[in-house]
Amino acid sequence: MEQHEGTIIRLEAIVSQLSKKEKLVALYILEHPDKVVHQSITELAEQVGVAEATIFRLCKRIGFGGYQGFKIALARDVVKPIENIYQEIDEEDSASTLMTKVFHAHIQGLQDTLFLYDDYILETAMTRLAQADRVQFYGSGGSATIAQDAVHKFIRTGLQCQAFQDSHMQISSAVMLGPQSVAFGISHSGSNKDILQALDLAKQQGAYTIALTQNARSPITKVADLALHTKSTETLYRSEALTSRLIQLAVIDVLYVGVAMKRKDETLDGLERIREAIALKRV
Repeated sequence: MEQHEGTIIRLEAIVSQLSKKEKLVALYILEHPDKVVHQSITELAEQVGVAEATIFRLCKRIGFGGYQGFKIALARDVVKPIENIYQEIDEEDSASTLMTKVFHAHIQGLQDTLFLYDDYILETAMTRLAQADRVQFYGSGGSATIAQDAVHKFIRTGLQCQAFQDSHMQISSAVMLGPQSVAFGISHSGSNKDILQALDLAKQQGAYTIALTQNARSPITKVADLALHTKSTETLYRSEALTSRLIQLAVIDVLYVGVAMKRKDETLDGLERIREAIALKRV
């Protein structure tokens, strides 16, 4: 079934996974959507300097049977942009209204993010993680808690994994990775220098790099071999990307479950050992 909403969102999310020529088309569309809706596939191809087949492949990548279906969906986004149901929090809101608005924002963010993923992206991330000899999670500030949560989960699968918040430890651990390792950077903005440096150093050692970010065209997507995206809208009283944090946790949960299924025996053994160890902590 062709997707008829969120065409621009979908296109933004896959930019980092596109070939060089497909990326040229995608970036042109994102910068000039109002022009593209009036262009034929031949006109667009000539404008960007690519073959018509490149545009057709791009349309297929984002769920359309062809250029015409894509253009119709894009026109809907241009004429009537995707409705923003995120409501600004008002100082006069009651406690129950506040709760409703925050919950609705979280729910919508999760739904928007769900729309960004396909089997290829998820399967690639899960397989790389499941087969890694070591996994390093990197996050700073609010993202540091996401990285730590990831370790709490993935350690149950028997994987050797760590999360460092200190920037010196991040780069020290990065240079100790190898071709069978995975470096997983988490940055809402995608521009955190410490995380970028850690991923870059890990990549220089041959490690596979994964990024989890809100910004599809941020620097971290250029360093990462695979970019995972979140989608949310922040408001005045949620300027610290609260919704994005929740979505990042959800994406980590999805990856954990997928890896646990691929490492079933190791995970069952790990869960049993951890349960026995934690039982000693209880009265």
